[in-house]
Amino acid sequence: MIQVLHFADTHIGMENYGKTDPTTGLSSRVVDFLRRLDTMCDYAAQHDVDLIIFAGDAFKTRTPNPTYQREFAHRIRDLSQLAPVVLLVGNHDVAPARMKASSIEIYDTLAVPNVWVADEYEVRRITTKRGDVVVGTAPYPIRSRVLENIKTMGLTIAETDNILEEQLIHILESLAQEADTYGETPRLLTGHFTVSGALLGSERGIMLGRDVNVPRGVLADSRWDYVALGHIHKHQSLNHDDMPPIVYSGSIERIDFGEEGDLKGFCWVELARGKTRWQFIPLSARPFVTLKLDLRDNPYPTQTVIEEIQDHDLEDAIVRLQLSFSAESEAKFNEIAVRDALKQAKAFFIAAIKKEVEQTTRARLGVSPEGLTPIELLEKYLISLETPADRRAELLELAQEIMDETNTE
Repeated sequence: MIQVLHFADTHIGMENYGKTDPTTGLSSRVVDFLRRLDTMCDYAAQHDVDLIIFAGDAFKTRTPNPTYQREFAHRIRDLSQLAPVVLLVGNHDVAPARMKASSIEIYDTLAVPNVWVADEYEVRRITTKRGDVVVGTAPYPIRSRVLENIKTMGLTIAETDNILEEQLIHILESLAQEADTYGETPRLLTGHFTVSGALLGSERGIMLGRDVNVPRGVLADSRWDYVALGHIHKHQSLNHDDMPPIVYSGSIERIDFGEEGDLKGFCWVELARGKTRWQFIPLSARPFVTLKLDLRDNPYPTQTVIEEIQDHDLEDAIVRLQLSFSAESEAKFNEIAVRDALKQAKAFFIAAIKKEVEQTTRARLGVSPEGLTPIELLEKYLISLETPADRRAELLELAQEIMDETNTE
């Protein structure tokens, strides 16, 4: 069995819900991602890895700053000293223009030992300490490249997408055919794209470019022994217990609350011709916690929220509160006390305290607009926009001052 590490979507540079780390000077959220990488590198070393597959999206953007490049390079250097490393180009890595370099191309330019930057659709035989592996690579499908020799002028977006999908399917079939010429050597395909039926995660919010879907059946091909995917942040296996395993390793760290309940980690693969085994290795990702309370009929809203905070383990978590109030209960709410309670609970970061106030409009607000004063009309309009109560009060007060000045004149 050949021991393979499969990971993806490191997205170094994500800084949301972070603060400056005093030790490194980096965003604490960037440090989170780097720590997950370090834990993964330690696991690979302890378990004697033979081959390392990174399935794309090293950075948050296509133009990462030098500090982030340096930190990622440190980890790739450490991994390359353990085993051959394949760095697949994802949509966050690739430059949109043909002649421009990707954010990870520097490894090829410097001829970094034991590192292959996979920016083309191709098949290679890689020698590891436990034997050879055939690796097929399918980087993120850039339309201008995949459709380079195809006339698309005058076609609709949908028609162009269909042609792109057909071309990508043809390319993947060609890779499988070539891999099949290597006899009984174990074969692995790595790709960075969306597979039909995959459950999406927060990548939708940070996606660069329009996506193309690859039918799952195209990858469920016995000519491959494992399909290592990146691009979708939610870890999932798409081929159940059938061969070959078709697996999104998922991202190594949570990006936002859309991934609150998702496990984060990497895949450890025991690769063999026709009998591959694999497992998901979870990482201790930063917790995201949402506390949602209905306080509309609660006479003690502050105490209720504090008790809810005390009932949860919020240490080192990124926390948001979603609170529903009536006008009466909102007036009794002490946000400062709640923030103090979150600090005492050792929450890492307070993402938001969102207050939704249900307005009990006065009887007169229910009559026709003709029966309302301008201020009442404005109040009704602001309520319809769900303007926060404190902001609404400021606007109404300002409007009243303007009207008073006008009436005086």
